[in-house]
Amino acid sequence: MSLLDSIKKGLFDQEDDYEDQYIDDGPQMVNNNNGIGLGADDENEEPVEGAKKNGKVVNINATTQLKVVLVKPERFEDASTIADHLNNKRTVVLNLESTNKEVSRRLVDFLSGVAYANNGQIKRVANSTFIITPYNVDIMGDLLDELENNGAFY
Repeated sequence: MSLLDSIKKGLFDQEDDYEDQYIDDGPQMVNNNNGIGLGADDENEEPVEGAKKNGKVVNINATTQLKVVLVKPERFEDASTIADHLNNKRTVVLNLESTNKEVSRRLVDFLSGVAYANNGQIKRVANSTFIITPYNVDIMGDLLDELENNGAFY
């Protein structure tokens, strides 16, 4: 019986070494869309080789699309919606042509604070138009330099 016991032991008592082995099923799909915008389901999926091998996959989306929001507020209550755009790192063009002067002043004061809190900036680009940008957007151009140097609006 010792022969039969040794055969059973040889067949049934082996440890499963294959459980620790890595099986490569092919390229893995990684979604590069941050869930922003319409159709954010699977448009920007790209295969990534070795995603399971490294254990750490860092997705750097170099083609981040910057969004610009055009706003023409009528009341101060619209400030929270504009602030939400700024908190989501969107550039806001604020048109105050048809807004009351007192409401315009309150909006500019409030949104200046929101821009400052987000390390952004606010610039006047016309008599009643401002551009408010997040920290990752720089404003450049001859018109802005000319307006600042001439002091036309300040």
